[in-house]
Amino acid sequence: MNLKAPLPSLAVAAAAIATLLIVPVSGQNVKESFTGFAINLNAGPRTTTLDFTIERWSTDAERNQLLSIITENKNPTDQLLRTLQRMPSVGHIRTPETLAWDLRYAHQSKLDEGGRRIVLATDRPMGFREVANQTRTVDYPFTIIEIRLNDNDEGEGKILAGTKIFVDKNKNVVLENYGQQPVRFNQIRKQR
Repeated sequence: MNLKAPLPSLAVAAAAIATLLIVPVSGQNVKESFTGFAINLNAGPRTTTLDFTIERWSTDAERNQLLSIITENKNPTDQLLRTLQRMPSVGHIRTPETLAWDLRYAHQSKLDEGGRRIVLATDRPMGFREVANQTRTVDYPFTIIEIRLNDNDEGEGKILAGTKIFVDKNKNVVLENYGQQPVRFNQIRKQR
């Protein structure tokens, strides 16, 4: 052991301690990237490649906060949207023709038959004209993506763009699309 070696600077030591305190060691922040093929059958079939990256999974506290807003409010849209937009990014999503859009919620659970189910959520991009004219579509501000992957991280899912979230009279969480079918999300695979 070299006793004459210089001690690390206070800034380096503080950065190392901060990293240990901020970054959980539980595997919470394992980065995963996926690609898939989106098929939109609304207003004529259109297809594109869709890539998304998950940089961290949402915490239980974040999940519970969103669920309580949905279940405790008759019309949770505005409060849910503001809360979701304030959450730190969990990753991003993009097509080859667009800039990346931040994902605000990512949750995974195991499937009984093996593999896993991933649910992603974010606010959806809205154009200037849509917001300025306050068309009815602004009442559907969410994008929800549900993906089912096998043990090889391959699978399919659905994309609900332009969605409203509420609880019905039977206390069921309802995802209502603005007059369109969900976008099919096929041939999803993890990028290695």
